[in-house]
Amino acid sequence: MTEETKPTPETSSEKASPQKPAAKAKKAKPPKLEDKPFTEFIEQHFHPSLQEALVAEGLEDIKVKFVKQKIAIQGFDSNQECWQVVGNWQKDSRQFNLYFLDEDISGQKAFSCATDGNESSTLESFMIDEKRITLDLLVLYTIQRLNCQKWLFGN
Repeated sequence: MTEETKPTPETSSEKASPQKPAAKAKKAKPPKLEDKPFTEFIEQHFHPSLQEALVAEGLEDIKVKFVKQKIAIQGFDSNQECWQVVGNWQKDSRQFNLYFLDEDISGQKAFSCATDGNESSTLESFMIDEKRITLDLLVLYTIQRLNCQKWLFGN
């Protein structure tokens, strides 16, 4: 005859409580678009998004480029270059410049615009009150600024 064994309190409690599954390793979140290096963010995300938004506003012949050059403002002499997003349309008769003075989307930014191939005469601050800069806000504020000039077809 085989001998039966009675469960002891130790063995019965081990069987009664299931073991906890091993903790899953947390997946590394990809960096936010805005946390990418400045030039990568502008070239891969802001530039194409702005181009699309301007075309959606009816600017069919818009050309947007990203360049590092001197600030071209009448009466402003500076040898300092900064990154700029420059947009031209209507056979280059309208132009805007969005300046990134600190080479950082959260840093100082400025805006200027000109018509008929003239140099801009005013350098305006741009997005100075925003604490958190996102791709959507940059595009929105640029469109809004151009709309204030009554340069978009919806006006």
